[in-house]
Amino acid sequence: MMETRSTGSLLGRSGLAREMGQKMELPQAGGCLCGKIRYEITEAPRLVYTCHCTDCQHLTSSAFSIALAVAGFRLMGGEPRPLEGIADSGRVKIRWVCPECGCWLFSTGKPGDGLFRVRVGTLDDTSWPQPTKHFWVRSKQPWITLPERDQAFETQPA
Repeated sequence: MMETRSTGSLLGRSGLAREMGQKMELPQAGGCLCGKIRYEITEAPRLVYTCHCTDCQHLTSSAFSIALAVAGFRLMGGEPRPLEGIADSGRVKIRWVCPECGCWLFSTGKPGDGLFRVRVGTLDDTSWPQPTKHFWVRSKQPWITLPERDQAFETQPA
């Protein structure tokens, strides 16, 4: 089973449910479409974000993907399959998918950062995460308007 915990605050603490006035209770659970893989989140996310890169647009068949970055994460059933790729930055990115239904559950990125980027749509309760940062906005669809108070990045921030 995969589990990690990080005490560093690499990404800050924006996008938390309490900042939005919405209630988030821990643990949060989620899983793939077919139900073979389940996971649990045991800590509040450090960041909730959208990614507007063209890869995420293709992978999600949508205008963007939405994820939360969290350290307290553990698999509770099933083993996802890694799909490795190279990001525009040159870094290796790993998407973890269900080998049965192909559902993209989470990603891992920077070695040693201890964070899982969980796809919000795989949560059992998707009502509480609200993104406050937006990546790769140079690729966003022209009909999308971002909230003025949110941070937007032309590409992937360092």
